[in-house]
Amino acid sequence: MLEYAVEARRIDASGSLATTRQAEITLDTSVSGRADAFNPAELLLAAVAACMIKGIERVTPMLKFELRGVEVKIHGVRQDSPPKMIAIDYEIIVDTDEEDRRLDLLHTNVRKFGTISNTVAAATRLEGVVRRKTTQA
Repeated sequence: MLEYAVEARRIDASGSLATTRQAEITLDTSVSGRADAFNPAELLLAAVAACMIKGIERVTPMLKFELRGVEVKIHGVRQDSPPKMIAIDYEIIVDTDEEDRRLDLLHTNVRKFGTISNTVAAATRLEGVVRRKTTQA
């Protein structure tokens, strides 16, 4: 079993700071919001995106999958009462020359083995697609 630890503390009325190991991230915990930090909903979406990218990093050597880059776009829908995320949609964009069936295999592995994505999918609708990056003319 792996275990994780994060500490967060209020800095002032406009924000907080979360730390783990040698890393820190400023949190938007202000009632009015702030543009220079992730709010809790955005942190959740970022965690899902990071999980997917980390999963791709983990499985590409095993699958011998060649890629030049990956981008994840995530959109979440929050309901007000009771407040919760009711849907999260994503698009994984892979810069690769691999065949479509291999792209689908990569997506299957990312969905199957993602700690955060599996946790979130158990709590809300998590759906998305993987697609090949197209070159802009």
